[in-house]
Amino acid sequence: MTNDVELRHLQRCVELATEALEAGDEPFGSVLVSADGTALAEDRNRVACGDRTRHPEFELARWAAANMTPEERAAATVFTSGEHCPMCAAAHGWVGLGRIVYVSSSEQLASWLAELGVPAPPVRTLPIREVVPDLTVDGPISGLAEQVRDLHRRRHSSS
Repeated sequence: MTNDVELRHLQRCVELATEALEAGDEPFGSVLVSADGTALAEDRNRVACGDRTRHPEFELARWAAANMTPEERAAATVFTSGEHCPMCAAAHGWVGLGRIVYVSSSEQLASWLAELGVPAPPVRTLPIREVVPDLTVDGPISGLAEQVRDLHRRRHSSS
């Protein structure tokens, strides 16, 4: 499923999620990578400002629409610490981005948050393929998923 180069991109996603947490935000991070493996753009969650749409996957979809051709977008991969929410999956599909590789699934996140007593989000979580059926999606990635779980534990044990 993932090779050493892809693993480095996924590790960067976890680093970005950690940066988000340290900035007082929810721990999510994503990297947009070209077909040749070059990291083109990256972002972390920025919802603490009050705009709940400031997810990194959504920001990368907008960046790709503004800076890449349709062919480049289709050949690109989005690496991310957590499976896209429905909003981000829809943006990914509308922009025509290619493959998604995520560290932890929405199902895992929902389970972790329930264990921590965190209320469910206002938008139902869905697998990416429920939103964009023909997309190539890989994840979760064992080992790294535990690191993401720990970030969420830290986030919600301090709230």
